[in-house]
Amino acid sequence: MTVVDQAVMAPTLRAVPGTLRGAGRMVERSILVYRRTWLIIVSGFFEPLFYLLSIRIGFGALVGDIETAAGPVDYAVFVAPALMASSAMNGAVYDSTMNIFFKLKHARLYETVLATPLGPSAVAVGEISWALMRGVMYSVAFLVCMTALGMVVTWWALLAVPACVLIGLAFASVGMAVTTFMRGWNDFEFIPAATLPMFVLSATFYPVSSYGDLAWVAQLSPLYHGVSLVRAACLGEASWGLLGHAAVLVVMTVIGLRVASRRIGELLLT
Repeated sequence: MTVVDQAVMAPTLRAVPGTLRGAGRMVERSILVYRRTWLIIVSGFFEPLFYLLSIRIGFGALVGDIETAAGPVDYAVFVAPALMASSAMNGAVYDSTMNIFFKLKHARLYETVLATPLGPSAVAVGEISWALMRGVMYSVAFLVCMTALGMVVTWWALLAVPACVLIGLAFASVGMAVTTFMRGWNDFEFIPAATLPMFVLSATFYPVSSYGDLAWVAQLSPLYHGVSLVRAACLGEASWGLLGHAAVLVVMTVIGLRVASRRIGELLLT
């Protein structure tokens, strides 16, 4: 091998010190940044909490019990897992969209990062991991509030946290992938336009059977599959159909991660 060949290959040989290790560096940076702006993270928890309190204190008493596979349950107990799943989605989506866009288009952070041995995959995995951590923090805090309000009926509810991890991972991956296609801040009006209908139409407040002929609309929502997983855990239900719900979220994660990694490379390395 000639000296010229060695010089050409040198950048390739030092390319990335492991995607996971590089992703850890990105997560470490996010932790250092949010250590001084922790109110931004805390504020995202209150919207679903207010929904939970309103249902527990007032509206839930007007509805009564809801019939489920585990038997009749209090309406507040039925809705709370769906709000927990929504909390995981919101935390992951908002961190993987607006924050990513600012870093990509305005702060030009990723241009600096890619000048180091870190590659696009490390950036994508690291940012998605941080968005996932934010979603999980919301979910754990929400589960604690559910327990304090007497809305947890089984210890199986602890499995709702891994379910929320999968929800956060799926929506963070897709959120970051979508953000790489956004042209300006005006495009962010499409985020609530997508998440709000999912929040309302994912069997959040009523069983999917109550939708009648429109039940298929709820089943098209990605959040519906997350709600089904969290609700099953909180009510102690188990069925083979839960594997299908989990598979949908896994596919979302894989597609979102691959698209986000490829797009960052196209935008900043070409």
